[in-house]
Amino acid sequence: MAAEAKASTSPLSAQRSLGEVLRTVFAPVGQLFLFIVGSAGALSLFVVVLSLLLSSGQPDLLQRALSVLPQAIIDGTVRGFLFATIALGYTMVYGVLEFINFAHGEIFMIGGVVGAYIGLFMNNAGLLDGFPPLLFVLIVVLAGMVVSGSLAVLVERTAYRPLRGAPRLVPLISAIGVSLILQDLARLFMTNFPPSEPMGFNARYQTPDYGSVIRLFEMPLGDRMVPVVLSPRDLIFIVVAVLMLIGLNYLVNATRLGKAIRATAQDMSTASLMGINVNQVIALTFLIGGALGGAAGALFGLRVGAVNPYMGFIPGLKAFTAAVLGGIGNITGAMVGGIVLGFLEAFVAIYLSLFTGGAFSGAAYADIAAFSILIFILIFRPEGLLGEATTQKV
Repeated sequence: MAAEAKASTSPLSAQRSLGEVLRTVFAPVGQLFLFIVGSAGALSLFVVVLSLLLSSGQPDLLQRALSVLPQAIIDGTVRGFLFATIALGYTMVYGVLEFINFAHGEIFMIGGVVGAYIGLFMNNAGLLDGFPPLLFVLIVVLAGMVVSGSLAVLVERTAYRPLRGAPRLVPLISAIGVSLILQDLARLFMTNFPPSEPMGFNARYQTPDYGSVIRLFEMPLGDRMVPVVLSPRDLIFIVVAVLMLIGLNYLVNATRLGKAIRATAQDMSTASLMGINVNQVIALTFLIGGALGGAAGALFGLRVGAVNPYMGFIPGLKAFTAAVLGGIGNITGAMVGGIVLGFLEAFVAIYLSLFTGGAFSGAAYADIAAFSILIFILIFRPEGLLGEATTQKV
């Protein structure tokens, strides 16, 4: 009888378990979509209202603002996913160690350099012409993940683990030192290898032909039409970023390793007493975070078409801002923070020049907007959009 009861309830519990897994994995994607729509809608409304207020001196201001609005939304989405993919590495490490790995921007940079070297060698071998573009993306992303993930584990083992019991300022200084070391090592390698023809400091990221931009639709502006376009590289970036979010949520919330990571983040000492190898879990956390950063670096280099040893510094700081904005330590929060920050930057870059009549360049002041957000968040809501206020454990 007991066996029958067990057999009869087993499928139901399995279904419930599967449903919980699906909700855990895909609910953040829906949440992210809502934030994309909400951010785009709120900023679009702000643009319309501001255009109406300023339209007395510029009668066609509203029409010009609306004509570039769809492109601003697309650019904001792409920027947002860039910041979000880098921020995932920050939030993974912070969630376990409550430590900001400021060398993560350079881990991201290494992924881009690895992808550029693959493109260089394939081009020198005459393989790029006619090579399947999606297969090339898969190769550079996997290579960037392997190299950057392995490097992150090495950095954790040599520069962070010996300082785990030290005051928090000590590993932070170590992280800054690691960041500078990785920058100079990348510069040394790029300017000297291969010896016959070094890749160079500002190296071109050589890729197969991805075709022309995708024309989505056109917006009227006076007597002409303004096309709204999406680059195939941008589309690839967005799709891969969403897949990374889904995969990471599944790993953290629906696997034994994820349970070990969450237990270690909750209470390292108790997790160790329960049989969890804390050092191994932390190393794997750095491996996952570094691999995500390496994938983002490979895709970023693919998108912009060039890499250099310092390309990870500013995106790394902005990704840290995104992680704080969303709630550092929260995986979904990192993605949400990246999206919100990306939209704000894109709208400032596009509309500041328009609304000031060209007196200020929006692209030049977009960074100010990003770091102003960091200051305001730290002052008024330090736990972030999706973070929870915590108390110091004693």
